[in-house]
Amino acid sequence: MEALSPRQAEARPERAAADEPAHLTRADRVELLRAMLLMRAIEARALTLYRQGRVPGSFYDGFGQEAVSVGAAFALGPRDRLCPLHRDLGAHLVRGVETTRILAQYMGRASGVTGGRDGNVHFGDPSVGVMGMVSMLPDMMCVATGMAMAFKLRGEARVALTWFGDGATSRGDFHEAMNWAGVQRLPVVFVLENNQFAYSTPLEKQFAVDPVERARVYGFPGVTVDGNDAEAVFQAVRVARERALAGEGPTLVEAVTMRMHGHAAHDDMRYVPPQLLAEWAARDPIERQERRVAALGVDVEALRAEVDAEVEAAAAEALAAPLPDPADATRGVFAEGAPQPLGDGRAPWSGFAPAEAPA
Repeated sequence: MEALSPRQAEARPERAAADEPAHLTRADRVELLRAMLLMRAIEARALTLYRQGRVPGSFYDGFGQEAVSVGAAFALGPRDRLCPLHRDLGAHLVRGVETTRILAQYMGRASGVTGGRDGNVHFGDPSVGVMGMVSMLPDMMCVATGMAMAFKLRGEARVALTWFGDGATSRGDFHEAMNWAGVQRLPVVFVLENNQFAYSTPLEKQFAVDPVERARVYGFPGVTVDGNDAEAVFQAVRVARERALAGEGPTLVEAVTMRMHGHAAHDDMRYVPPQLLAEWAARDPIERQERRVAALGVDVEALRAEVDAEVEAAAAEALAAPLPDPADATRGVFAEGAPQPLGDGRAPWSGFAPAEAPA
């Protein structure tokens, strides 16, 4: 399978389209846009900080893929659990992780999510039900599958969800997670973030059989959705979540999108045809959602200004935060005290009843 143009992505079989938003209020649609704007603004500010030498290591972003993490996370309830990856910042934002803590995380500050103890994109806030990622992809598929197994054994009505890329489908962890989830009919949603390239490896050199077709082999459905449409991603994951809660097992949701920046900040992505980038740029997920909410009478420029101001204030606060104390480096290497369960996160979708809100 060659890298997909937007036209080819639209023509994919099993494509799940966004309905007229019967399940989304005006406020929901604005919130989807705000979360995507915030993700892009945070990552743009962080990239500048990286170039100024303030972010250690390299830097990875999800420019152009904001709809995948935001739309999927928006469909989840407070007691559901998430396993995001390095291009899924939107999931952290939807769950309620603060902008200042994220920027402090990128810079290794003591006030960051991991207290300066891990790489800048290897973080998760357990207090809002978000697991920190493991670099070896797609290990988090196995983590999400394990959590779903626990939910099933305990008879709990909740779901685990994880994201992974097209390159991850070539690894054994993909098979193990898909197989066990199918055999056990687990309440887990697998979101395949198909951004056309695994670093520099295009789709046609990655697999001979579409991963969506492979889902059937493991005993559950796979659907393809426009990954540049936050409302379509939300709808596909909402349906998958309902299936899982009804005891019908897992779903594979392939969100077809495009990685618009290099694998990381050091990658000039000269291996990507410029015409392909131009075609996908014309389908920017944020611009699409802006047109929708502008038609509802929302002042999009005011919303952008509000987000930009939040990010600048957060960056100033994060820059003023101290670095961690080296004498404290061994704290937390071993578990201390009683085990702490994962907490419940923010679930902003209007469709959740008060009974699903965190206590």
